[in-house]
Amino acid sequence: MKINSQTIRESLLNEREVEYKDELSKKRIWTVIIMILTASFVLYVYIHGSLIDEASMSSNFREKLMGPSISHIFGTDHAGRDMYLRTVKGLSTSLKVGFIGTISSFLISIIFCVLLVVGKEKTDFVVNFLIDGFLSVPHMMFLILISVAVGRGIRGVIIGLALTHWTGLTRILRSEILELMDENYIHISKAMGKSNFYIFKNHILPHLLPQIVVGLMLLFPHAILHEAGITFLGFGLSLSTPAIGIILQESMKYISTGHVYLALLPGLMLVLLVLCINSLGENLKSFLDPNEIHR
Repeated sequence: MKINSQTIRESLLNEREVEYKDELSKKRIWTVIIMILTASFVLYVYIHGSLIDEASMSSNFREKLMGPSISHIFGTDHAGRDMYLRTVKGLSTSLKVGFIGTISSFLISIIFCVLLVVGKEKTDFVVNFLIDGFLSVPHMMFLILISVAVGRGIRGVIIGLALTHWTGLTRILRSEILELMDENYIHISKAMGKSNFYIFKNHILPHLLPQIVVGLMLLFPHAILHEAGITFLGFGLSLSTPAIGIILQESMKYISTGHVYLALLPGLMLVLLVLCINSLGENLKSFLDPNEIHR
């Protein structure tokens, strides 16, 4: 009986293990499919928007303020321009600006991370003080002030995004660095005479890579929304630059006359793009974070 009961117990455990592996495998497959679909949509918007020229968005007053149709799926604006092409072009511009602003924020975060490793307690105090100082100011107000101070336009928006979006990523990386600095292998490396830069490069940076990648992916849609927001308010990109914020700003004038599609459809495209990038970041996190992989 003991042998039989033990055999039955082992067979049940094996069955559960097989079921768990199958379930995990299905979850991974669906995650990969979702990542491919979302990444394809983001790439489509960027590539298609980059290929759209000025001639394809030229004015045609004979077709102004036309509703959505087969020839113009998003309708046309007050100048007879195709709203779908303008929307894709504007989202492509937002992707470029958001990407550069995100990378700039990342570089600032890395600089502070290096200072945390190289420096001592005073350096950590200064970095933490700067983070709290930047977070104490309302985010959008600070972004607008920086953008206006440096002359607005694409350069002003990128600088504003870089100087206002580094705090969240830096705070996450700071907490990880403080935990890693107490590990035994870090103390052993210091006792062996290894430099702080060597410790950062070989011991700390590899542990930070998953947080860095996921942090960048989740920071990206945040930067896109803020770019569109300050452009909509008139403090971002110039009117001559194709941008989703300008499209939404112009559309507000015609909502009261019944042309709701001018703002609704571009706004939905913006939301869909942000959700796709956010979903891509969350699914990427499930692959890189061992704590998320089995959930």
